[in-house]
Amino acid sequence: MIKRFIIAFILLVLVCGGIVGFNLFRDNAMQQFFATMKPPAATVSTTIVKPTEWTPGVEAIGTVSAVRGVDLTVETAGIVKDILFHANQKVEANASLLQLDDAAERADLDATKAQAALDQTALTRALELQKRDVGSESTLDTARAAALASASRVNRLQAVLKQKLLTAPFGGTVGIPRIDLGQYLSPGTSVATLQDLETMRADFSVPEQQLPLLKIGQTVRLGIGDGELPFAGTIRGIDPKIDPTSRLVTVRAEVANPEGKLTPGQFVQVRVELPEENNVLTVPQTALTSSLYGDFVYVVRPAKPAAANGAAPAAAEPEEKPATDPAAEASAAKPEEQSAAAPAEPTAEEQKPQLVLAQVFVKPGRRNAGLVEILEGIAPGDEVVTAGQNRLSNGMSVAVDNTIDPSKPANQQAAQK
Repeated sequence: MIKRFIIAFILLVLVCGGIVGFNLFRDNAMQQFFATMKPPAATVSTTIVKPTEWTPGVEAIGTVSAVRGVDLTVETAGIVKDILFHANQKVEANASLLQLDDAAERADLDATKAQAALDQTALTRALELQKRDVGSESTLDTARAAALASASRVNRLQAVLKQKLLTAPFGGTVGIPRIDLGQYLSPGTSVATLQDLETMRADFSVPEQQLPLLKIGQTVRLGIGDGELPFAGTIRGIDPKIDPTSRLVTVRAEVANPEGKLTPGQFVQVRVELPEENNVLTVPQTALTSSLYGDFVYVVRPAKPAAANGAAPAAAEPEEKPATDPAAEASAAKPEEQSAAAPAEPTAEEQKPQLVLAQVFVKPGRRNAGLVEILEGIAPGDEVVTAGQNRLSNGMSVAVDNTIDPSKPANQQAAQK
């Protein structure tokens, strides 16, 4: 009985020892496998840093308005008799736009003209009598005053009739009518807007620190908001007073608008171009990454050759053997030994130098047109990652693929292919 118990105990120890040994062997093999396994190289796009020409500028947000633009109103009360324009019509200066009912004023004008003619006749008669020394001075003065008063009333009624007709103060595009036929209008009622769209002006504000950079006549670029600035203009005015509340100064620029793409009241992006600078280090904005520790870029550099783990063992001195024929020994050598002695030729992939990443903290400066100025951290000739920074880390191996340019839209690159 005791013998059987001892045999069972020994078998149990052997089984448990085998299981524990197998687990230890498996864990050790897995550790060695993952320790020697290299992660696949991440694919990135890069660009070479080199000095470029830089056009600095002052950027702001502005509002567009017409150089000549007004809301047309009537000066006198009346009923709308005729509307002589339609929406978006281009009119010339002094063109008739609206006619109010002026029948009563015309009747008064005719009566006043008749009275003015009668008073003028009385004045002429009084002058003749005065020449003949028949009439008195008082009669002549009365006739002259009556003639002048009648002429003044005629001029007044003609001015009232002119107010009944609304005309364009300048040439431009008239807006949507805000009145209807038969509507009674009081003085100051808005009829429509008139805008001269040939020349526009953009009002924008800049911080007081940038005021010394601005001057009359500087070039200004304007855009509607899609990132491009296709319109060019010049600065026409700079407010001499800085707003003490916002610490901003108002600037006005004028820009030609022959195609009518700019509309009064429109939001625009404004950029005042400053003198060009040379030898400025820039990288695409996609290459710059911001973190809590600062701004950095990934620089691609060749990997350093790995150091040998240990020196190769010295060759043992050959034992003295009887002289034999070397050709016979070569023929007697096994094929396996000959193939093992010849080193394998490296493949094309192995011949390429391995590339790794270096995380370099930089000091960014100004930004313009998708580029950012780098003041410190990198040097000309560095290869900087511009796309594919997701899940990258310092010292990670990478593969460079510059077939895709992140600075261009995807559809444009597909068309080029």
